[in-house]
Amino acid sequence: MTLLKKLSGKQRRMLWRILISAALLVLVQVLRTLEILPDVWYWALPAFLVPYFLIGWDVLKKAVLNIAHGQLLDENFLMCIATVGALVIAEYPEAVFVMLFYQVGELFQSIAVERSRKSIAALMDIRPDEAHVERNGTEVVVSPDAVEVGEIIVVRPGEKIPLDGVITEGKSELNTLSLTGEAAPRDVTEGDEVISGCVNVSGLLRVRVTKPFGESTVSKILELVENSALVKSKTENAITKFAHIYTPAVVAGAALLAIVPSLITGDWQRWVYSALIFLVVSCPCALVISVPLSYFGGLGAASKSGILIKGANYLEALVSTDTVAFDKTGTLTQGCFRVTAVHPEGISEAELLTLAAAAEQYSNHPIALSLREAAGRSSSVGADGQDTSDAAPVAANPLPSPDAVEELPGLGVRAEVNGRQIFVGNARLMEREGLSCRVPDGVGTVVYVAEKERYLGSILISDLLKPTAKEAIAELKACGVRRLVMLTGDREEAAAGTARELGLTEYRSGLLPGDKVAEMEALLREKRGVLAFVGDGVNDAPVLARADVGIAMGALGSDAAIEAADVVLMDDNPQGLVRAIRIARHTKTIVWQNIWFALGIKLLFLVLSTVGWTNMWAATFADVGVAVIAILNAMRAGKQQ
Repeated sequence: MTLLKKLSGKQRRMLWRILISAALLVLVQVLRTLEILPDVWYWALPAFLVPYFLIGWDVLKKAVLNIAHGQLLDENFLMCIATVGALVIAEYPEAVFVMLFYQVGELFQSIAVERSRKSIAALMDIRPDEAHVERNGTEVVVSPDAVEVGEIIVVRPGEKIPLDGVITEGKSELNTLSLTGEAAPRDVTEGDEVISGCVNVSGLLRVRVTKPFGESTVSKILELVENSALVKSKTENAITKFAHIYTPAVVAGAALLAIVPSLITGDWQRWVYSALIFLVVSCPCALVISVPLSYFGGLGAASKSGILIKGANYLEALVSTDTVAFDKTGTLTQGCFRVTAVHPEGISEAELLTLAAAAEQYSNHPIALSLREAAGRSSSVGADGQDTSDAAPVAANPLPSPDAVEELPGLGVRAEVNGRQIFVGNARLMEREGLSCRVPDGVGTVVYVAEKERYLGSILISDLLKPTAKEAIAELKACGVRRLVMLTGDREEAAAGTARELGLTEYRSGLLPGDKVAEMEALLREKRGVLAFVGDGVNDAPVLARADVGIAMGALGSDAAIEAADVVLMDDNPQGLVRAIRIARHTKTIVWQNIWFALGIKLLFLVLSTVGWTNMWAATFADVGVAVIAILNAMRAGKQQ
């Protein structure tokens, strides 16, 4: 009963046809064996035609329609010729059995395809059905595509966010599982951007819409998923071409097998029977079905892991990944600067941070922002820059307002803070002021702080590595990726430190966007297999497009990434690339297992049929049995790796 509930209406009807036809076949054969049914053609043939037409009428119909349209050589045609021929030479049970098991194989195919389609279509649940929009002081329910940019929508707990926007009121947690494959909720509050497809978990939100539904994240993702199955791999295209050549060849071979030996020996029944077996065995459905189904399953497994692959050709390309080039900021690092170490000289850490933050108070540079953030929590920052207490960030004492702030191009800033002349900048600024400074250990940007004629200390500011970046690099090496290269616009010292910490042996630093493209061209000339580039998807579009496989990292909500990349890792996790490669290799292994298994069994039975050492029952296994086994094997591609 559980199985029946999982089947569609059409599949349930086919299952009943199979069961009833099988029962009728057994009944007629038993009556014939017991001699209750006379074993003469005008009694036996009509009796066997009842289960034959019950199970095979749709195959016969498709064959006739295809012939009318000039499409002769498909599996329906082969099944019709084989089974009608068996009926003509009085092999009635074999004719019904072949058609019956052909339909069993078709049912298995239908179930397998539906299962793989559901694994991909699970993403379709992110499509919102309605939006609650505030208009003229009242809340109305409309279709998401009827909401205008700038309108306010209301999203209650448990509802999907229907359109991209910015929170104007409320705070909550968002479940992004269907988009990223990541179960951990994400906290949002007023002023945060939210994207369509996420589920509001706890609080009521009011969101100002920033994009129409047709340009929203959920629409772009759904379009990508719907189109991915249409882009075929090289193996799929090769199998299709093979079938176009293979099928006419075996039909011609069957005709020769029926005619030539019969003319020589005069035993027409034996050689026509062998030719019919030859036709049944030769049906290429095991290959034509299982290969696309395997890739379909692989795309579904990737989608469930938050990896959107734009087609089977890119899934196949990932198998041969030889070189991976990474952008640094936002890809291997978090893209946000934090104070990671404080080294005061003769003053407290809190005072050093306060003076530096005050001098940089009017700057919007990321370094200045990180200094102000650290000064706000200076009471809980240790020597290594990490929080040392569970207390909330301290911001009770506002920063002093600086006077006479002066930017020093290429050096830093000078400012009057509480009547003290403070210098904040790089080592060259300290050198200009005639002060010696100590270079701290660690990877990142060093900010030096001094008072007139007195060195006060240094602050190390780093772009923190993503927690899984180092592990992802190690796993890529274990997967056999030969070359891992980091491309970054950072200075040499920061790039070298990051590469060393990650275990990368190659990096290119100080690169402008045009320089990255030039570096990609050089890597493409030196590659042995497929070159993949992994970027944050915002400003790496030219490099993503130039690589064999462009992979956008952390592209949740990034239109540029979804459009420019071939693969989109939605969860901002570098290990997603490892998962994608493993899924691709697992899928390709299954594809080749099915190809060699199907061709091997068919070749064996084709040889046996030409010498008369097999029968229609065994031929049915060589066709339908092999197809069912290949389909079941192909379904394994849909499992996450």
